[in-house]
Amino acid sequence: MILEFHKSFEKDYQKLGKKLQRQVQERLKLFLKNINDSQLHNHPLKGKYLDYRSINISGDYRAIFKMLEERCIFVRVDTHSSLYS
Repeated sequence: MILEFHKSFEKDYQKLGKKLQRQVQERLKLFLKNINDSQLHNHPLKGKYLDYRSINISGDYRAIFKMLEERCIFVRVDTHSSLYS
């Protein structure tokens, strides 16, 4: 699987503190090993993110992505309330 990162994801990522950036990196490694690992809580989204999926990063932080055949495009990473409000 190939991971790609949208500009909005990269912008969100740069705003995170170093600790959260490390957590994102660790979750992405886990994602590559097993996309359905229970720690990720990988699940489909509804509403404005229909056809997208989300994984847990830590506590209140989520990463939103879209699967396209062998590619996975991460589009956002932020708090639950910021992403879904």
